[in-house]
Amino acid sequence: MTNLKKKNNAVVRIGLLQMSCGGDPAANLKKTLSQIGIASAKGARIICLEELFGTRYFCQTQDAKNFDLAEPVPGPTTDILSKVARTLKVVLIASLFEKRASGIYHNTAVVIDADGKMLGKYRKMHIPDDPGFYEKYYFVPGDLGFRTFETRYAKIGVLICWDQWFPEAARLTALQGAEIIFYPTAIGWKPDEIEETKNYHNAWETIQRSHAIANGVYVAAVNRVGREGGLKFWGGSFIADPFGKILYSASHSREEVVLEDCDLSRLEKTRREWPFLRDRRIDAYEPIVSRFIGKKS
Repeated sequence: MTNLKKKNNAVVRIGLLQMSCGGDPAANLKKTLSQIGIASAKGARIICLEELFGTRYFCQTQDAKNFDLAEPVPGPTTDILSKVARTLKVVLIASLFEKRASGIYHNTAVVIDADGKMLGKYRKMHIPDDPGFYEKYYFVPGDLGFRTFETRYAKIGVLICWDQWFPEAARLTALQGAEIIFYPTAIGWKPDEIEETKNYHNAWETIQRSHAIANGVYVAAVNRVGREGGLKFWGGSFIADPFGKILYSASHSREEVVLEDCDLSRLEKTRREWPFLRDRRIDAYEPIVSRFIGKKS
């Protein structure tokens, strides 16, 4: 954790809760509340939970019974988190399995301000469909667009896991004024292919650091740990500054409360030195909305 000699209103301590999850949602919530208390006691003002923190990563299989894990948002879990946020005066970011209506479900992150008020939610926009990650079976793609939230301590953006790979998502979030982009995550290795998939971890970390550089923002990614079915989650939660420098990187196997001080005044300095936002050729980007640009067949 960075030790800043001068504390001012531009400095905010953020916390990431890297945890393993069991099969009992009530136990997962209880452990999460305990970890929130630890992070708050150590000065964290914005605390981000991992993707779908209340359950095991159920998307490894396609099983209709798993829809019973979903809940309305706002609902029972957000009510509890709102009370905790208000008591501790912290901002909470929580990824939940949202039941929007019968047959319509989302992977949703809520942002709760330090007064306990739910500022809004972000619904995961990019939905993967790969062996072990059958998310299209469970989640409707988000329809709220990319969003930022003006919290008591910072203006933040939230994207979720698979969103990490898309520079358009980070750019559109940053263009709305986000100072920190949080990525709740559930990603890991197949235990029998760990050596091969180490390359995926490196790519995962690199692409998110590049978002920090390209947009002049802090990036904070929080991932789970532990073995669940056919996946061993690789942890590695980290926080990168606007130059892409990793300020803290968590282990691949241990539960951790990751804490780091983010000096938001650095965003202005960074963007003056690397004026990527100034030099964007917005008059030339119209083709980006095409699925593919090439020879027609």
